[in-house]
Amino acid sequence: MQQDVDIPNMLLSRLTSIAILAAQTAGEVLKRGFDTTLVTSSKEGKHNLCTDYDEKLEKLIIAFIKDHFPEHTFLGEEFGAHGNNPQAIQWIIDPIDGTVNFAHSIPIFAISIAATFNGKTLSGVIFNPMTNELFVAEKGSGAYLNGSKLKVSKTTTLSDSFLATGFPYNTHENPRGCINHFMAFAKLGIPIRRLGSAALDLAYVAAGRYDGFWEVSLKPWDFAVGCLLVEEAGGQITDYDNAPITTDTETSIVASNGHIQDHIVNFLKNNTCDAHDH
Repeated sequence: MQQDVDIPNMLLSRLTSIAILAAQTAGEVLKRGFDTTLVTSSKEGKHNLCTDYDEKLEKLIIAFIKDHFPEHTFLGEEFGAHGNNPQAIQWIIDPIDGTVNFAHSIPIFAISIAATFNGKTLSGVIFNPMTNELFVAEKGSGAYLNGSKLKVSKTTTLSDSFLATGFPYNTHENPRGCINHFMAFAKLGIPIRRLGSAALDLAYVAAGRYDGFWEVSLKPWDFAVGCLLVEEAGGQITDYDNAPITTDTETSIVASNGHIQDHIVNFLKNNTCDAHDH
């Protein structure tokens, strides 16, 4: 495995600045496009939509960043990987996280842009143009919402927690017991939310709005920025098996304020389904 490379602070800040500008530029397009007639197509999986805005914005964001960092590579939800250079910084982009919401005129969606290297997120932004909330994280420099420093919540027990989750497009197959998990948490009688945007769920954990979040089968563009936000706000991120997260692969995610991390991981482990569900 490659060693981590120290990225100079000057470059980090420049990465962050460009990510912010790219997100804000894309956000203006999304605001204008909200609640208009959309051309939508369905990807694999029922209700797994792609609008003409998803594709248009991914191209726009990549072109914007390339103007500043022509040597960097890209991984986007819509068009996959661009460039193959393990020595270069890779940008991971979700032009609209929450496309189903956007397509149904629900103003809960976000643009997610992460600069990563060697499976780790260096810097990134999550921007909801409808609320004008800009979440920004930079490795070692903290997490912020519109310039104010973020801190995770202080809740220490599951019974007092306010949690969020999401479901994959193949929920009917019950991957890793996601239906069982939801039912078990619901039976605790605690409030659970399902926004339809994993990026915003993670940002809300970082902001202390949620105490924790869990979801199976997330792609790198769903969590690359959110994981850094949570960690920089003092929280904790693992997969369901309590292992560290990298941006190299699809994974399950448990994110929390840190105090309830083991509680959630153990609860998932003790309330799963048959072993053949992965």
